[in-house]
Amino acid sequence: MARRNWRAIILVTFAIQYKQANATLLLMKNTPFIQKHIALGAKMVPFAGYNMPVSYSGINDEHAAVRNNAGVFDVSHMGEFMLKGENALDLIQRVTSNDASILTAGKAQYSCFPNREGGIVDDLLVYCIEENKTYMLVVNADNIEKDWNWIQQFNDKKVEMHNISDKTCLLAIQGPNATKILQPLTTTDILNLKYYTFVKGTFAGVENVLISATGYTGAGGVEIYFEDKDGNADKIWDAIFKAGEAAGIKPIGLGARDTLRLEMGFCLYGNDINDTTSPIEAGLGWITKFTKDFTSKEKIQKEKEAGPKQKLVGFEMIEKGIARHDHEIQDAAGNTIGKVTSGTQSPSLGKAVGMGYVGTKFASPDSDIYIIIRNTPIKAKVVKTPFIKI
Repeated sequence: MARRNWRAIILVTFAIQYKQANATLLLMKNTPFIQKHIALGAKMVPFAGYNMPVSYSGINDEHAAVRNNAGVFDVSHMGEFMLKGENALDLIQRVTSNDASILTAGKAQYSCFPNREGGIVDDLLVYCIEENKTYMLVVNADNIEKDWNWIQQFNDKKVEMHNISDKTCLLAIQGPNATKILQPLTTTDILNLKYYTFVKGTFAGVENVLISATGYTGAGGVEIYFEDKDGNADKIWDAIFKAGEAAGIKPIGLGARDTLRLEMGFCLYGNDINDTTSPIEAGLGWITKFTKDFTSKEKIQKEKEAGPKQKLVGFEMIEKGIARHDHEIQDAAGNTIGKVTSGTQSPSLGKAVGMGYVGTKFASPDSDIYIIIRNTPIKAKVVKTPFIKI
């Protein structure tokens, strides 16, 4: 009798958990490409409030497709803000670390929002649509509301702001053959589009598409932004895959996006950078310009001059093991010296690599460190990033 009762309890518990999981999925938002992902057999997971494809044919296969050919990422969950008016640039200069005043129409830059403690609210891209008048900020999906509220508190000159995230589609077509595959779909020259520049034009018959030579893979290619209306999403998706069919273009999920960015040593917000890590610690001094005023400028400048107490470093495993987020890092004597922020088995290198914060004296290349995996110290060494050379 007791055994049957326990079995009933287990079945009820499972049923409750199943309903809760389904309820969670129902609460998730969908990008306009959800039916495309399902039809392609994608494994879907909750991510940043959205149902997102983590993989289709497998992470390693998708990773190789982008490194060697071309792949398509649906990243429509990302956030986009339009800032307009004569004071738009002043506001951007106030809230971001990089110097947006150097941007002219058709150019973009990587930047971050420093907080009042010298940490990072978010990292972002700044697009100059019209010099000194119109800019687009592209922010991380998890931080859309947070970033919007952060900027608004400094908007004392009432810059016109529009959150266009929900109506903006974003596809990243990445890989060495990406622009060659896409060129027949537009009269705009994208084969010679320089890194961190963009153009607006007609793409696959859809007008006013922003085509940007940016990406998160280090493999080349473009990102395209367009409004979700009049069937644009299906039209552009179908056109891309028709144009790339003979070349073997593939849909790519978030799993390969993560391994690709990590091989390049690109930071992931929430893992490698957050509200408690400074741009200097994270190796982002190159996007932190002290020639202008911005939030926590003095605090961050002092840290740069004095030297940070810890640094974000890349490492590769010497002994067998894969480092994961939050794994402890120790020195040879068993002292804790830091934490892993990102780690994976690199498909390109065939070895385990990762990033993490360590005390500055352990941050030099070739320094021996130990990653604690299942309570066992596994030897690794600090290396320069990117892990691969493109």
